[in-house]
Amino acid sequence: MCGIIGYFGKEEALPILVNGLEALEYRGYDSAGVAVFLEGEVKVKKSVGKVEILKKSLKNNFCSGSHLGIGHTRWATHGIPNKSNAHPHSDCQGRIFVVHNGIIENYKELKSYLQKQGHNFKSETDTEVVPHLIENFLNSGKDFDIALFDTLRMIKGAYALVIIDKENPKILYAARLSSPLVIGVGKNENFLASDPSALIGKTKNVVYLNDGEIAKISQNDINIINLKKKKTPYEIVHLGWDLEQAQKGDFPHFMLKEIFEGPEVVRAAFRGRIKSKENLVKLGGLEKVADQLKEVKRLLILACGTSYYAGLVGEYLFEEISRLPTETHFASEFRYRDEPFDKNTAVIAISQSGETADTLAAIQKAKKHGLMTLGIVNTVGSTVARETDAGVYNHAGPEIGVASTKAFLSQLTVLIMMAVYLSKNKNSSKKLLEELEKIPKKIEIILAQSAKLEKLAEKYKNYKNFLFLGRRYNYPVALEGALKLKEISYIHAEGYGAGEMKHGPIAMITENFPTMAIIPQNSVSEKMISNLEEIKARKGPIFAITTEENKEISSLTKDIFYIPKTIEPLEPLLTIVPLQLFAYYIGTKKGFDVDKPRNLAKSVTVE
Repeated sequence: MCGIIGYFGKEEALPILVNGLEALEYRGYDSAGVAVFLEGEVKVKKSVGKVEILKKSLKNNFCSGSHLGIGHTRWATHGIPNKSNAHPHSDCQGRIFVVHNGIIENYKELKSYLQKQGHNFKSETDTEVVPHLIENFLNSGKDFDIALFDTLRMIKGAYALVIIDKENPKILYAARLSSPLVIGVGKNENFLASDPSALIGKTKNVVYLNDGEIAKISQNDINIINLKKKKTPYEIVHLGWDLEQAQKGDFPHFMLKEIFEGPEVVRAAFRGRIKSKENLVKLGGLEKVADQLKEVKRLLILACGTSYYAGLVGEYLFEEISRLPTETHFASEFRYRDEPFDKNTAVIAISQSGETADTLAAIQKAKKHGLMTLGIVNTVGSTVARETDAGVYNHAGPEIGVASTKAFLSQLTVLIMMAVYLSKNKNSSKKLLEELEKIPKKIEIILAQSAKLEKLAEKYKNYKNFLFLGRRYNYPVALEGALKLKEISYIHAEGYGAGEMKHGPIAMITENFPTMAIIPQNSVSEKMISNLEEIKARKGPIFAITTEENKEISSLTKDIFYIPKTIEPLEPLLTIVPLQLFAYYIGTKKGFDVDKPRNLAKSVTVE
């Protein structure tokens, strides 16, 4: 959940480290630090708070001329945010400097053992045991490589580690287990990062470290070995993202920019993959398992957060279009279930980053039971993409805002295409594919009315609670809309299937408890009307998102936002957009940093 950057090359290290940390700010963090090698010494600077605070402390040509360094943004797990707990961490002698993402589960036992050996600790973190362990093995006469191997064998948990050894100043060491780490390949320079976004503008060629691999990186060379000390081959992946895609442009926030990218995101997801006139969906990432997919009788969708809500929409899609029984599970809970599995069950794992720890653990469980695993991810070469048997990329480009918006749209689009791809009755999907091609234009119509949503956000911004209601395909949209409002504005919001309202939530309805009703004209809109009548009878304010054909709504509320009409399975692609904008405008009007909500991280790489 933290951010790592490392550099060894021809240029000044410090500006590259700081720029990399700034690029990683969206992941969420509470402190930052750097360590750079210069003239036989390693200099360290740490700060609490934003990277900007760290930058200000680096004035007066701090370590000018250094070409080797590491940097880190920390999201607290062990110990409060302060300078002592900020990374990098070092050993007693100040020889070894470490930055770390992940959690070392047995750090207490290791720390107790090391303290008995005479090691003094300066922080409350789990990370600090790493440099002290390495030092302990060095003290016993082992060379650095062996000391690092032995240290990694003692550690239990998850880690992405980048290490400087003052006695080996021409090498950056890196190791990975269940926490992402990527090598950026340059000319006369190499990089390390926890996320490819930190490398945009520097290189588009990357190598993804696999679990159990250790890298020794020099200015012109990369050597990767595994924990059995065997050299492992690696593949250089070319990133399709560019610097312009990762910048805000004329938008005040990444979140707003990414919402407005929605039309192109949907186009990018289906471009070259559908031929509506031929009633055809072509998903190249699934071709190698096409024969196996014909035998699938049941689907399990595994995901977390926003991706989970996309999966709930997928559940409806696969059952209605593919005629496959489907269940959607929180990946974090699935791994602890003890259920029987049929060999004809396939798993679909959804993760925007492709590095979500709980989702990866759930994939490993599925594979142990012999289930086929498919991935829906946005990041090429990510761990989910590599660990699954096959999958489909979103092609959404970099999403910098912590609260996912455009990735959700791309996930829905991919799920729609997969549902058609898996359908045995292809002829029934022609209308759906034709309508899918029209969706980007309809999202543009919604975005053109954003001023109306901003005005309504002004009216509703001071409420303390919200109820989001939807039915069928829009039930997961209600959940996701409530999540967006919570993430961005810190307003308490709950999403419910509207049929459940009478089973408890209606007790909360008062004139100070508004309801966000997602009620396009469809097969369940009459049922929704009945729910809203009950809310109105209790003087609950109602904000409705509906289609222009739905005239009954005007008798229940004046706060209405109209969206274009589409067929029911595609409605979430339209109904979610005004909810994203509504959350954005309330968050900004309340003065919050909507790109970096408090306590949240973009890529959740710890369990």
